[in-house]
Amino acid sequence: MSSFSIPGFDLEAFVTATLAEDLGDGLPGGGLDVTSESVIPADARFTGVMDSRDAITVCGLPIAAAFFRALDPAMVIDILVEEGARVPAGSDLMRLEGNARAMLTAERSALNTVQHLSGVATLTRQYVDAMGGTKARLLDTRKTIPGLRHLEKYAVRTGGGSNHRMGLWDAAMIKDNHVLVAGGVGEAVRRALSAGVKDVICEVDHIEQIEPALAAGATRLLLDNMGPDMLREAVALVAGRVPCEASGGVRLDTICAIAASGVDYVSVGRLTQSAPAADIGLDFTPIG
Repeated sequence: MSSFSIPGFDLEAFVTATLAEDLGDGLPGGGLDVTSESVIPADARFTGVMDSRDAITVCGLPIAAAFFRALDPAMVIDILVEEGARVPAGSDLMRLEGNARAMLTAERSALNTVQHLSGVATLTRQYVDAMGGTKARLLDTRKTIPGLRHLEKYAVRTGGGSNHRMGLWDAAMIKDNHVLVAGGVGEAVRRALSAGVKDVICEVDHIEQIEPALAAGATRLLLDNMGPDMLREAVALVAGRVPCEASGGVRLDTICAIAASGVDYVSVGRLTQSAPAADIGLDFTPIG
């Protein structure tokens, strides 16, 4: 369908399932765009222009193109800006020419995807910019919409951020409930390591938990809900033995001070959990 790819993400399956949902495949009376098929002649052709009404960081245009090509393989599509480009309001993003019914049927799925992913990328870029010249890297979290994780984490990368764990499988993250059952941070870390886990991230809520976690062999510390002063104290105590990540309640107006504390990473759940959709439209013109 497309040369565009994201590791672990099946673009063709996503497009097929999304269009099937909108068309009501398998439901009584479903399987068609009743409006377009009753109003638009089968051979009608449109040109279209997708543009941004906001200043955004662009993300998702190749995915949008895949929706249109799924319904009209011969559609002519010109993607006008690169993924990750920062564009002002009023910028044209994509031009299309092809079957009118196909354009109208795919329009909402294509726009929803670009609006959401560009929203995530734009918010990510705002956080990266707000971190200033600090050494810290911005991370996302697992607070993603079910089924959209690979897309949303792609949007974070497109916006200049980095990905934390992709899921529950690629690193152990010991949090307060794990500690509660294990009886302490040190014991929880030891259990993970003894099970053969190589990467063990341990959340610590208090300065006093740092040394037990490190002594047990934690490979990264997640410093949870600590203010800049406490973060500086924690970073000094760790003294470079493992990377440190600040997390919890990070906002645009606080991230610079948090990043300046000396941590290696700052993770922000709202990048994927609360990013507003970008205002992107698609206008059509009949041909002939």
